[in-house]
Amino acid sequence: MKDSNSNSNSTTTTTRTEPIAQNVIKLISNLCFSIFVFSVLIFTVIAITYQPPDPWLQSSPALTNLFTQTQNSTFQIDTSVIKTGEDIALSPQDSPLPLPSSAVAANSTPAVTEAIIEKSEEKIANSSITCEDLPETVNCSDPRVLITIQRFNLRAFKSISFFEYRTPVNGTVPGECDVSWRFRNKREKSWRKYRDFRRFKITVTDDCHYKVIHAGRFHSGVNARRNPVLRSRTGGSKGKMTPPISTRDDEINDTIPTLGSESNFRSGKYLYYSRGGDYCKGMNHYMWSFLCGLGEAMFLNRTFVMDLSVCLGSMYNPSNKDEEGKDFRYYFDFEHLKEVASIVEEGEFLRDWKRWDKTHLKKRKVPVRKVVTHKVTPMQLQKDKSTVIWRQFDSPEPENYWYRVCEGQAAKYIQRPWHALWKSKRLMNIVTEISGRMDWDFDAVHVVRGEKAQNKELWPHLDSDTSPDILLDKLKGMVQPWRNLYVATNEPYYNYFDKLRSSFKVHLLDDYKELWGNSSEWYNETSLLNNGKPVEFDGYMRVAVDTEVFYRGKTRVETFYNLTSDCKDGVNTC
Repeated sequence: MKDSNSNSNSTTTTTRTEPIAQNVIKLISNLCFSIFVFSVLIFTVIAITYQPPDPWLQSSPALTNLFTQTQNSTFQIDTSVIKTGEDIALSPQDSPLPLPSSAVAANSTPAVTEAIIEKSEEKIANSSITCEDLPETVNCSDPRVLITIQRFNLRAFKSISFFEYRTPVNGTVPGECDVSWRFRNKREKSWRKYRDFRRFKITVTDDCHYKVIHAGRFHSGVNARRNPVLRSRTGGSKGKMTPPISTRDDEINDTIPTLGSESNFRSGKYLYYSRGGDYCKGMNHYMWSFLCGLGEAMFLNRTFVMDLSVCLGSMYNPSNKDEEGKDFRYYFDFEHLKEVASIVEEGEFLRDWKRWDKTHLKKRKVPVRKVVTHKVTPMQLQKDKSTVIWRQFDSPEPENYWYRVCEGQAAKYIQRPWHALWKSKRLMNIVTEISGRMDWDFDAVHVVRGEKAQNKELWPHLDSDTSPDILLDKLKGMVQPWRNLYVATNEPYYNYFDKLRSSFKVHLLDDYKELWGNSSEWYNETSLLNNGKPVEFDGYMRVAVDTEVFYRGKTRVETFYNLTSDCKDGVNTC
């Protein structure tokens, strides 16, 4: 009996414990499976939301945070100008992007090298010209004169590539020859070329060769300039006409393209962005947003409708107020943009659109897809057949920023076309003029002061580290004495750097005011873009020119890397 009861109790205990063990096992397996599913879910979310690095070298969230911050700065030379496509692109020879037609033409002519000059000499040696044919006075049209000048330029300007020399012409006195050519700084990555014309004093040596005994300064050979034009000048006798020294680049073509016939308009596909909260923000913000819209247009294979009117943010203006009505062409190369992207000017587009709807039946009006939120992604619009996709940005800030279209998943598909945005050639011509007047042989220092120097909490040492005495001591160890020294700065007091003149040939941007003064080509050409009204050489233009000249210095001294131990963005940001 006892054994029987014992067996019975044992069986009951086993029966009761088996379900508990099975439940524990099931619980553990379910928990492991849940962890696995949760891990897969997290991995999937990370894969979807991951945004690869942008060509602007910063992540989209970082830039979003940058653009939504409020700033009180009125003039910051180190943060007001960012690099455009020509700065971050590969050289024309290395770039995988197709060059525009003008670039192909520009690069079809090789640079003048020693090998090319030797070939020209071989042709002359085989000709009938002999030493006895050399006249007593220099004949500027003699091909040997041009060869002599070419060799001189190669020796004197090693940082410059020379192209397309023209036949020298006579200067003002015998023995002087004026010659023009096109050139490009070897440090520049764009294919753009610039023009110079100089006056050379030529003599004949005892061994019957030409020799350059003096070379004029940048744009000194006025008789070799192209298309001289007479213009009236104020002052003097009424109506008196005098020949100007014209440096105009006749190859700038920033006219507004037209759509042509109504059929061309109707057959096109357009992406139209209404004005959003980006208007009157900083220029960095403007470029980031503009290239988002242009990138979406390229992704959708559509023509981007472009507003040429730019609002210059208060940070670039002495009045500390926003200034509307600025022209895109003041700041950026519109000709290059037209060649590498499909664009149409907003006014031209709206006129053709209105004309079409007015002259056609209601059922034949232009099909339009209105998009009222940036949350509609470019991928969702890819198959849309409407003639016009109209993005409207009516939400409150920051929901109405153009660049919001390119955030999130869209960042994996939309590539901002930085190669399309170059600096205005008119501004770059001023940069070239300033550099040329220093014969491309200068050093440069970037001195940041302004509000940063006054803010002791964020930059405790900046003011003292950039004081004239300390600045002079530091530069003596970095720059050779009596070199041309260009000072790029936001210091408003012109004489602040006078102590540097005891050791260097100091150059400041305001030393070249005539390049944008009321008798300059820049003044005349920008006035034409502005319906005959004068254009102010504003804060952004000043910073752009200052920065570009600084980049061309042979030795470059930076404020936050060489002059001070303070961090560029304030305390504890190094």
